[in-house]
Amino acid sequence: MTDTDKDRITLQVARYRPEQETEPTWQSYEVPLRKEWTVLDGLNHIKDHLDGTLSYRWSCRMGICGSCGMTVDGEPQLSCAAFLTDSAPGPVRVEPLGNFPVIRDLVVEIGDFMNKLTEVKPWIIRPEDKPPDEGEYLQTPDEMDEFKQYSMCINCMLCYAACPVYALDPEFLGPAAIALAQRYNLDSRDAGAADRRNVLDSAKGVWACTLVGECSTACPKDVDPAGAIQRYKLTAATRSLRELLWPWGAR
Repeated sequence: MTDTDKDRITLQVARYRPEQETEPTWQSYEVPLRKEWTVLDGLNHIKDHLDGTLSYRWSCRMGICGSCGMTVDGEPQLSCAAFLTDSAPGPVRVEPLGNFPVIRDLVVEIGDFMNKLTEVKPWIIRPEDKPPDEGEYLQTPDEMDEFKQYSMCINCMLCYAACPVYALDPEFLGPAAIALAQRYNLDSRDAGAADRRNVLDSAKGVWACTLVGECSTACPKDVDPAGAIQRYKLTAATRSLRELLWPWGAR
């Protein structure tokens, strides 16, 4: 069975091949338009059948790994969750994530994001761990609910592509890094909030955020990084006021 014209859709893909181009160009491809196909399926069809030189990242195809983030029709999205039928009759414009340097085609450089993650120490910090034979660190459902939402981050970087503050100031820690810092600050097993304080309270930390909220709109996992940032702002402001009014007992 062959696809008719009505069963096909055009993908306009941003191409950048640094060995032969000085800036991105556009290239159009026709792919099958099938109900179950996502933009990632369309790109895989191009890679497998039309143009093996196309470069992009993907892994799980299930909205879990976060590696297939791209700009689809002007919006940062997971390409494995953006269905071609939602953009019919097309064309569908596919570009790399904004606010990141482009390495090749749809592949962006993520080193800055990874460095910012390590700055906020997204791991459990304890002065010392009890011996394994003393049992687990148990949590109540309420204690887990405190941080569970922020633990859903998949490091897809869509929030960075959507963030106007990061676009203007690359020094800004960014939504995902701050949300992940809050994930651990709110974990009853963690004792590292003071270790994260300097970077979160700095000029490049939470106070740089102007609460546009685009990060939470773009987040595919409803992490609500804007909410995490505002929650930390309230915590920091309350702590500062307490230290001002009650300096001998604030710490």
